[in-house]
Amino acid sequence: MPYMHGVYTTEIPTSVTPPVQATAGLPVVFGTAPVNLATEPAPVNKPVLCYTYEEAVKQFGYSDDWQKYTLCEFIKSHFALFNVAPVVLVNILDPATHKKSVAAESVTLVDDQATLANDGVLKDTVVVKSQDGATTYVANTDYTIAFDDAGRAVISRLATGAIAAGATLTVNYDHLDPSMVTSSDIIGGVDATTGAYEGLELLNQVFPLFRLVPGMVLAPGWSHDPAVAAVMVAKASNINGHFKCIALTDVSTSEVKKYTDVPNWKETNTYTSPRQAVCWPKVKLSDEVFYLSTQLAGVICRTDAENDDVPYASPSNKTLQANGAVLADGTEITLGPDQAAYLNGQGIITALNFIGGWKAWGNRTGAYPAITDPKDAFLPVRRMFDWIANSLILMFWQKVDYPISRRLVDTVVDSANIWLNGLAARGFILGGRVEFIQDENPTTDLMDGIIRLHVYVTPPSPAREIDFIVEYDPQYLKSLFAA
Repeated sequence: MPYMHGVYTTEIPTSVTPPVQATAGLPVVFGTAPVNLATEPAPVNKPVLCYTYEEAVKQFGYSDDWQKYTLCEFIKSHFALFNVAPVVLVNILDPATHKKSVAAESVTLVDDQATLANDGVLKDTVVVKSQDGATTYVANTDYTIAFDDAGRAVISRLATGAIAAGATLTVNYDHLDPSMVTSSDIIGGVDATTGAYEGLELLNQVFPLFRLVPGMVLAPGWSHDPAVAAVMVAKASNINGHFKCIALTDVSTSEVKKYTDVPNWKETNTYTSPRQAVCWPKVKLSDEVFYLSTQLAGVICRTDAENDDVPYASPSNKTLQANGAVLADGTEITLGPDQAAYLNGQGIITALNFIGGWKAWGNRTGAYPAITDPKDAFLPVRRMFDWIANSLILMFWQKVDYPISRRLVDTVVDSANIWLNGLAARGFILGGRVEFIQDENPTTDLMDGIIRLHVYVTPPSPAREIDFIVEYDPQYLKSLFAA
């Protein structure tokens, strides 16, 4: 040690660790997109973080044909109707493989333009020839290609080019075929050749890419497939080996057309996870029809935003952007409060138009009624448990591999308790504390570098039932004789 003479200072780590909160409701959405319409196409099977409608459309394109392009439904609902952000979008439709070829389609120019028959045209594959096929015309010299409002490719003749006015042309091209995308593509996995992640496996890439913890996983248009829903729940239950979130899933409105049949479908197809919201039916706004899971995500994100991104409030009895509920075939569904309560009692979230317009209605996870533990049966309580756990991981990851000492234990316990006390003071939880309990930390575990801290926490349950007891009180008859 060097010889020292004077006054010196040193620093030690702060005894209280500042809180780091997990993103409560970040949606990660899997589906198909009209990438041929994108000006800056996002890679296939790559999570993309979007904060605005413009960002999303620029990278994924947009089409009103939501049956073919399921991500567009979510883009419209989340950004345009609920005005919440951000969202992570993952396009599974691969223009290299999910496509069909058209040979020698004949079109005739009218007012110097002709529209191709198929949507999803891949612009770079278009070859325009003369009617007899003898002459191949040059793009941007003889003609241009643009997309109209319906997403159709329009060939426009250039007056300075070689194409005659009113000519009949022969066109070869490839176009997207979303029908080739299957549930297996959404489920994905790991490519055996390249090792690349695909489909729902990409949920594990969201935090490493963006440092944001997923709050919800969705696949509108696909989550009514039991195989897809099962993998959604499995992935939501174990993200990167540490984090957890919920899966928003739908019941098939093609198969289930009566509300009384929904519980049996739910149980038969095992939509029964504590980390699963089960939605039925669809909802509509004018002529646009949405999966209920899509709009429920918007309700959840807006509700969280109103509470400083703390997911303690239920999305139930919050306004949907809808003016009707429908089945897949367009049949309108109108439930009364008693019918909606029946679905809620079976762990199903629905849409109710009773007081205050159309509202999301239901607090229960898919685990109810088989499981009644509040942390697993109530959606907001389940979300709070996951959010608190995710936040503790983020907060104390920096302490991993520190020497186990009393100072380390005190720092973690004190920091966590200060944070929980703050949540309680703001009404986000009824109370909470962290303890380091000797019986839960045997000597052999401490020797092996393992410490356990016991978190006690009580998020508020939603007031699903408010009862008034009304009694006739004859004592008030005396008021008739009052002076």
